[in-house]
Amino acid sequence: MLHVDALVEDIRKAEPLITASRKDQIVHLILRLQEKLCQQVDHKFYLFKVLRAHILPLTNVAFNKSGTCCITGSYDRTCKVWDTASGEELLTLEGHRNVVYAVALNNPYGDKIATGSFDKTCKLWSVNTGKCYYTFRGHTAEIVCLSFNLQSTLVATGSMDTTAKLWDIQNGEEVVTLTGHTAEIIMLSFNTTGDRIITGSFDHTVAVWDVGTGRKMHTLIGHRAGISSAQFNWDCSLIVTGSIDQTCMLWNALTGKRVATLTGHNDEVLDVCFDYTGQHIATASADGTARVYNAETKKCIAKLEGHGGEISKICFNPQGSRILTASSDKTARLWDPQTGQCIQILEGHTDEIFSCVFNYKGNVVLTGSKDNTCRIWR
Repeated sequence: MLHVDALVEDIRKAEPLITASRKDQIVHLILRLQEKLCQQVDHKFYLFKVLRAHILPLTNVAFNKSGTCCITGSYDRTCKVWDTASGEELLTLEGHRNVVYAVALNNPYGDKIATGSFDKTCKLWSVNTGKCYYTFRGHTAEIVCLSFNLQSTLVATGSMDTTAKLWDIQNGEEVVTLTGHTAEIIMLSFNTTGDRIITGSFDHTVAVWDVGTGRKMHTLIGHRAGISSAQFNWDCSLIVTGSIDQTCMLWNALTGKRVATLTGHNDEVLDVCFDYTGQHIATASADGTARVYNAETKKCIAKLEGHGGEISKICFNPQGSRILTASSDKTARLWDPQTGQCIQILEGHTDEIFSCVFNYKGNVVLTGSKDNTCRIWR
């Protein structure tokens, strides 16, 4: 009980709604959190299953929150749903007339899938039955990114037509179109409270939008080339952006003002992310290295070197104790974010890996490759 009682007292003083009768409940939650943060630090991953059913390369992979199922999108125009424990294919979602480029599950619920396609439509599906609830039509060019809000009431789609659209999951109606970018939108991301969404474009800017009204709140101007990646931190106070201009920038989410420019890479920054606490930022670059920065001091605390090709994807495990990278050198790697040391190399794919993700517990990893397969490591 690492000072749990003292911590609970502090929480109770700060939150008058937490009465004495709730104390045991809070203690239980804190102990569970401590246990979660302590587990899995030395977890070694082994290849568990190779998922091979797609006849053309994969485009994207995703887990449901518990990690019991995963989904894969492909150039073969389908999205497949897999049982992670057995590696069995559960469903093939068919209906798109072109590449299924973006896929997402409505975590934490995990009962719906959204697929975005080069056929300019997005489809909403049932995870359990494979039934297509709605086909969202309205974009005039390829849909290349999509996301559910955390509350699972909306799907956002971003398109090469320079717009993003928000769609109502309940009735299938378009809620609003976000217009203002002067070039293709290639990424979008909701904040955790669901009242803001960011869109990143080839026009070198990131726009911050009010979800309720569709009004543009801020335009983050400063990058000198297209945006590759952007994300809110967990408490919605900061936004990190990565760009083809080789830099990563940190912004105040409320004012839209630039807080810092994180430099050091000597080629395009292809992906950026916060850890779950928002204390650290990780960047992946075409220069074959990744970097970890302290979000408060803005200093680089670790350089992850060892890949033999560009790193296209980077993510933290939920505990923040490991970083996972995917590279064109056909490997994925696990790193210690504090020291920059490579802990493990996941080998076996026969072509570049463009996607990698942890499950919510951090004890299963999914990698997607141009070799048409997805691998489950556990």
